[in-house]
Amino acid sequence: GKTPRLLIASDGSTGVEITPNILTALQGRAGYLSDSSEEYMDVAIPLTGANNQNSYIIYIKDNKQTVEALTMQLFLIIMESLIVGLVISILLSFLLSKTMVIPIQSLTKAANRIATGDFSERIEVQAKDEIGVLTQTFNNMAAKLNITLKDIENERNKLATVFQHMTDGVLAFSNEGEIIHCNPAAERMLELNNSVENLVFDDIFGEITSLERVLALKKDEVIEAERDIGSRSLEIFITPFYGEAANGGILVVIHDITVQRRSDEQRREFVANVSHELRTPITNVRSYAETLSDYGSEISEEERNNFLNIILSESDRMTKIVQDLLALSKFDAGEIDFKTEVFDVTESARSIYEAMRLEVSKQGLKLSISLPAGAALVEGDKARIEQVIINIVSNAVRYTSEGGIDISVTKVPGEVRIMVKDTGIGIPKKDIPRIFERFYRVDKARSRAMGGTGLGLSISYEIVRRHNGRIEIESEEGKGTAITVCLPSVKGSS
Repeated sequence: GKTPRLLIASDGSTGVEITPNILTALQGRAGYLSDSSEEYMDVAIPLTGANNQNSYIIYIKDNKQTVEALTMQLFLIIMESLIVGLVISILLSFLLSKTMVIPIQSLTKAANRIATGDFSERIEVQAKDEIGVLTQTFNNMAAKLNITLKDIENERNKLATVFQHMTDGVLAFSNEGEIIHCNPAAERMLELNNSVENLVFDDIFGEITSLERVLALKKDEVIEAERDIGSRSLEIFITPFYGEAANGGILVVIHDITVQRRSDEQRREFVANVSHELRTPITNVRSYAETLSDYGSEISEEERNNFLNIILSESDRMTKIVQDLLALSKFDAGEIDFKTEVFDVTESARSIYEAMRLEVSKQGLKLSISLPAGAALVEGDKARIEQVIINIVSNAVRYTSEGGIDISVTKVPGEVRIMVKDTGIGIPKKDIPRIFERFYRVDKARSRAMGGTGLGLSISYEIVRRHNGRIEIESEEGKGTAITVCLPSVKGSS
């Protein structure tokens, strides 16, 4: 083959010693063999050109100390590079962890504050990476939670306000019978004291039903009962309510039907009174008419005239009752028309005094009057206000056996007061609240004997009420009664 030749040497020599490593390289393999006893070491590496042409050998020969020094220097460079790289890696890791941990810590703190109920907490978005997106999402979630909870709080407050101000009593109990809610209306109706939270279902409603029976009811089933507690008549509805899992309980709703029951009683009394008031004169008319029809030829002229006068009187009485009933019916239906004008009550009182003085004196009674200086002006229906005063004076005459009746008009800021005071039998304390009820009489026999219908004060009450006024009564049994009509005064009259 070709004779190998030296192309270039680092020391400038033109020849080279043929070593085993060179021979190995000539065969196409790298030669790394070296004797540990020798001071030098050599390495021969073959290099082959394209198409195995122009083959070359790189041959390195140097003493071992130089190689070891170079190796150590390379090792130190590598170690220094590793240490510097490690420090840089640690610093980069620390900085990177800071950029991730700080936002996460902020999220954690914000989450803890939100967990305590502070939904105004927000986190500043400092980056646009995944942490920034998460932070913005968290802020949006907190804002929506805040709005949602405010809506829930508003609804809860509305319900609480309705619950507190309901006219019906409402109570809620747990499945164990412990009280959960009790609104003021229920406390008032049931006359409960301040220790409501210590009460259980059986303490309050045990006489009506048991806890077990209520809990056994099906959906929409209700236990109804009526109870009188103190002066109140109550209608009670008890039913279970159902929640998630065991979060149900018992709901109790209480209606105060005192007024309704009283109205029903008054309606029954009214019908009975109307029947009674009309039956008596009708019976009298029929009796005297039958007597005249059957025995007219046997009755003297005087007796006949007496019977006819009784029939006429009873007819007038029935007419008066019907007229009063029609008047009250119109008041109830709002069909009464008032002819409103400004007038002087003192003039009306003086006219009534003059008109009734003679009639009162015939009863052996004295009628007196006391009027203020100047006019006492009110605005209203003059004829109806005068009707009220006449009704009250007539009642005073009817229930006064001896002594007298005094009419007085006084002016106070914003009001004109007309008082009728008598020395009659007085009104029992228990009857005063009912004095304006229809057909109510303190002394029924005396009232009928004197021609009363039992409707005069009821009509008077309605007239005064529709003039935005009021009627006050002071009475002592056996000593007399003072009834005061209070009407709003016209400005400038007081």
